[in-house]
Amino acid sequence: MKLIALLFSFIFLSSVYAVDIPMEFEEPEKQEQYQILLEELRCLVCQNQSLADSNADLAQDLRIQVFNMVEEGQEKEVIIDYLVARYGDFVLYNPRLNPVTVLLWFGPFLLLIFSLFMAYRLINRSKVEDVSITQEDRARAVEILKNTNNQENNT
Repeated sequence: MKLIALLFSFIFLSSVYAVDIPMEFEEPEKQEQYQILLEELRCLVCQNQSLADSNADLAQDLRIQVFNMVEEGQEKEVIIDYLVARYGDFVLYNPRLNPVTVLLWFGPFLLLIFSLFMAYRLINRSKVEDVSITQEDRARAVEILKNTNNQENNT
C-alpha cells in the first residue's frame, strides 16, 4: 500500500513541477515583443504548438531564454536569428524563403498545377473523337453485320 502511495505521489509531483513560470516586464513594449515572439516560435518538442501554448520543459527553457534576450534589449530579428542559428528553420512557424524551403513554400502550388494538368489530359483522352468513315468502310461494316446476323439466325 505504501508503494502505491509513493507511486501516486511521484505522478502528482511531476505534474506540479511542470508549472509555467510567469514572465513580467516593467515596460509594456517589451512584454508585447515577448508575446509576439512566443507566438511566432514553434515548440521543438510539441511541433504543432507555439512556445506560448506548450507546457514542455524545453519550451519553458526557450521562453526563459527569449525573456532574457528581450530584457537585455535585443531586437526581435536578432533573437529570431539566434534561435534559427541554434535550432534551424523548424523553430519558426513561418519559415523564411531560402533554397532549402522553396519546395515547402511552392510545392503545394506545383502539385496543384500538375494535378490539374493531368486531369485535363485524362479528360481529353477519354473523349470520343468524331471519326469520319468512307462509304466503302460503311458498306463493309453493313455486310459484316448482315453476315453475323445470318449466322446467328441459322444456328
